[in-house]
Amino acid sequence: MSRRYFGTDGVRGCVGEPPITPDFCLRLGYAAGKTLIADQRLRPGEHPAVIIGKDTRISGYMLESTLEAGFSAAGVDVYLAGPLPTPAIAYLTRALRLQAGVVISASHNPFQDNGIKFFSARGTKLPDSVEQEIESRLEQPMGCESSASLGKAQRIDDARGRYVEFCKSSFPNELDLRGLKIALDCANGAAYMVAPKVFHELGAEIVLVGAEPNGTNINEGVGATSPQCIRQAVLDSGADLGIALDGDGDRIVMVDSDGEIYDGDKLLYVIAKTASLSGRVGGVVGTLMSNLGLEHALQRLGLDFARAKVGDRYVLELMHEKGWTLGGENSGHIICLDKHSTGDGIIAGLQVLAALRQCNVTLGEMCADLVFYPQKLVNVPIKAGFEWSSSESIAAAVSAANLELDGAGRVLLRPSGTEPLLRVMVEGEGEERVSRIARMLADVVRSAAASA
Repeated sequence: MSRRYFGTDGVRGCVGEPPITPDFCLRLGYAAGKTLIADQRLRPGEHPAVIIGKDTRISGYMLESTLEAGFSAAGVDVYLAGPLPTPAIAYLTRALRLQAGVVISASHNPFQDNGIKFFSARGTKLPDSVEQEIESRLEQPMGCESSASLGKAQRIDDARGRYVEFCKSSFPNELDLRGLKIALDCANGAAYMVAPKVFHELGAEIVLVGAEPNGTNINEGVGATSPQCIRQAVLDSGADLGIALDGDGDRIVMVDSDGEIYDGDKLLYVIAKTASLSGRVGGVVGTLMSNLGLEHALQRLGLDFARAKVGDRYVLELMHEKGWTLGGENSGHIICLDKHSTGDGIIAGLQVLAALRQCNVTLGEMCADLVFYPQKLVNVPIKAGFEWSSSESIAAAVSAANLELDGAGRVLLRPSGTEPLLRVMVEGEGEERVSRIARMLADVVRSAAASA
């Protein structure tokens, strides 16, 4: 069954345009609720229950209330957590023994967008089969349980405190962050009330930016997608390092005291390098976008490396398949399965800090033996339904690019899972050559898309 609504990270789009409309979210809550009930062994009169969290977008209020109504109509109880990072909802779903978790967020997208993503009772993304079942129920008429069978709703007052303690528990008991000055950018997003508490309560002095959400400024010039902001905050404040999260708190970028930016590939290497010293990691999962330099550096440590499709759900699937506990994306999604069931920006940051404390080194020193290949990424807007993989001109251009790289690099074309874009990536030796090849490919894609 083909997907109509669910992408690689739930349902996402521009608010007010299908599918991110109040009526659709009402039906989505009902369809998801009915799917949950069908999948549970419930005693007579017992209701399944879900938790709903959100980021700081103004549209979250509207979508939260419509989802709540849909679940209630299906006979599902609802716990409302308010603004919390996506991984916090994954944790609370497990901790409270609920049937599912729901997050209202469009992650790193601008405030005009929003989305809905689901977690299973185990705190992992829903399997494709369950998403397909929800989609099939969306095509059926919406009903409503009798008054006596409707679901109830209540707010969880201690949700933030529970998550703060969970994050702190992932940091070694024998270590602390005393004497460390950290600039922290919360992207005016979901982590703005919990991330500062985590790092401060572990002993760090915090310089806080991106922590004044107003409903429309999430990810606006701040956060992991705008790392120059945290870089400037580090340089201005004289901080030892900087941490930038994205709008829903599941990805991270870091900056050292010199203003050097460390993406997900580099942070993944720091965690893997330290874990390899104690034999706690058998291999690492990256993606098709992970830099060749990371793969080679991990091989020098004696660690296996495998590439998944882009998307944290695919990284997680391959981690389970391999039986490995560490994986991530260069965008900053890092999954530490020995700490959490999903990617978590705060917990990933704590593992990097623990590595630096244990080895008594800086980020720069830890990554001194990590040499990256130049990599150029160009996002080309395309129309929905454009069959780029069938284009003869694009295929010819890719062949020419690979011929020029002569085995010393990679070409990757892939559609975005969340936006109408084709991502063109070229990686190899020589930054000028890599950029030129990437521009050439992007021009060919634009031309093919315009004439399609």
